[in-house]
Amino acid sequence: MNNLLFLLLLTTLAWGASFQLPAQDVNIIPRPQQVVVGEGGFTVDGGTPIRAGSESEAVARVLQDAIGERTGLRLAIGGDTGSRAPAVKFEVDETLGQEANRLIVSGEGIDILASGSAGWFYGVQSLLQLLPETDQSVESFQLPAVTIDDAPRFAWRAFMLDEGRFFKGAEQVKLLLDEMARLKMNVFHWHLVDDQGWRIEIKKYPLLTEIGSKRKSSQVGPLKWESPVQSAEPHEGFYTQEEIREIVAYAAARHITVVPEIEMPGHSSAAIAAYPWLGTAKQKIEVPIRFGVSQDVYDVSDPRVVRFLTDVLDEVIELFPSKVIHIGGDEVKYDHWKSSPAVRKYMAEHGLDTPADLQVFFTNNISQYLESKGRRMMGWNEIMGHNLHDYQDAADTESDQELASSTVVHFWKGDPALATHAAENGFEIVNSLHSRTYLDYSYESIPLSEAYAFDPVPEGLAPQYHDNIIGTGCQMWGEWIPTDGQMHFQVFPRIAAYAEVGWTRKENKDFTAFKAALPALQQRWQRKGIYYAPDTVVERQGGGD
Repeated sequence: MNNLLFLLLLTTLAWGASFQLPAQDVNIIPRPQQVVVGEGGFTVDGGTPIRAGSESEAVARVLQDAIGERTGLRLAIGGDTGSRAPAVKFEVDETLGQEANRLIVSGEGIDILASGSAGWFYGVQSLLQLLPETDQSVESFQLPAVTIDDAPRFAWRAFMLDEGRFFKGAEQVKLLLDEMARLKMNVFHWHLVDDQGWRIEIKKYPLLTEIGSKRKSSQVGPLKWESPVQSAEPHEGFYTQEEIREIVAYAAARHITVVPEIEMPGHSSAAIAAYPWLGTAKQKIEVPIRFGVSQDVYDVSDPRVVRFLTDVLDEVIELFPSKVIHIGGDEVKYDHWKSSPAVRKYMAEHGLDTPADLQVFFTNNISQYLESKGRRMMGWNEIMGHNLHDYQDAADTESDQELASSTVVHFWKGDPALATHAAENGFEIVNSLHSRTYLDYSYESIPLSEAYAFDPVPEGLAPQYHDNIIGTGCQMWGEWIPTDGQMHFQVFPRIAAYAEVGWTRKENKDFTAFKAALPALQQRWQRKGIYYAPDTVVERQGGGD
């Protein structure tokens, strides 16, 4: 849209006249599976009712509030749901899947069909992208006649925020949840624990937040991992259990499941700083001020440590309804275990030949514990015994232990054949290959087009195993994003590309159409104070991270 047309549109809206959306501008992110444009359209004004039954009333209120915010029109909810008079109607169609929906705009009104609340909610999100993106009030707006049939490609469509490194707070989390909902993403993967910070209140172990949530300084500088520069500024923050519950409820109202990640047995320095007996060295340490792999790891041979971890999980389970609990499991430096007489003795007693055997053995015990509580374990793909890091001795990563079959494997690193092999062996996989999905990577490393082109199904995976790839996630690791604006720059607009990766069938994706739809989202982001990366940045090609 050129500047003159944009100014004319704003002037028209300011006069309170009607807003009409041309049919050719039916641009929705993520791209629906099928769009059929008809003739004519439907005009919504202050007298247009919203008709909803008891099951759809909550979603109807979402639509009512959004239309009011965007246009100034406050549509009434009520009336005879069976009436044929023009209205916005929520209807039940039990033939549609849990998240599927059909949106019909015609001269007779707007119909949103689904089998339940998730489908209605996603139908509303499509409808809202047809509305004017403006703060100006209007007397009416007209939508083009269109029929949209839609359903997601993958069940798991995630965004991950790492707050172990830099605490962002509830306001930013809610902002992210709002944008996830708009983009039909349904899993907020919350990385709450890491070496540099413990961000969740655990009432049985108060030092986790009294000590573990604070550090004296933070590594900064253009050299990143090799930087000798420190901020010389303390950093701290954590969520109380009351705040956690509030955010979980906020997400649930947007059909987003919050999946907490509580790292074990590595990335545990903040916890060990709080309770030194948790580590293999049993020595007092400080919360690290440099980023990277941990100073120590949990002593999994110590029954007190295992009890600590299950105690923590008990409180986590009480806070998060998610059926899946993420335990991390990545980047465990085995040298710590190898140097511990107690750990070596424990391994001998249990017939564990390598540190990788020990990690799988420990992980399976945690899996059993979670299953006893009605939950399911998820972890990064090191938990399978994969050798992914140069700092590990190859012999230490060999394992004949079999990971619990109920585990959700979060693939992030290594030969894609590892993900293929896991899928062929019956594991459910969330594919978040770091070189294609990590939002802390620069736009030179992952430009917008490369983010959009990612396919979670590994090339060459036989079709009978495709259903074992349950989805994907994009990860906002936090080491180098101390400010909200830096986070916005890294996340937006790539989050929209990843949303389409998760939702839209591969054969229906179209990067040209995606780019045509993006300006409306950018206008929304600007209005909400989101400092997204400009178009001149997102398609740079070249170097990497």
